[in-house]
Amino acid sequence: MASHKSAEKRIRQIAKRTAINRARMSRVRTFVKKVETAIAGGDKAAARDAFQLAQPELHRATTKGVLHKNTVSRKLSRLAARINAL
Repeated sequence: MASHKSAEKRIRQIAKRTAINRARMSRVRTFVKKVETAIAGGDKAAARDAFQLAQPELHRATTKGVLHKNTVSRKLSRLAARINAL
């Protein structure tokens, strides 16, 4: 356990940041899951609409430092390819 004031503060900061990042990742996963559900249902229009909503959420995760930009790019590319294949 931390014994210095600065170390105790760091633990508090990390706990707060972890909660925020966890919430952001949860939100991203929810939006991606909506797209995948629409794809599995075979509804191209619904999948495209869900994709349009998921895109900014994924990009926001990049700007907030939760996901790497290449990871987001790869995920969006693969989702778009699956939607186009419908």
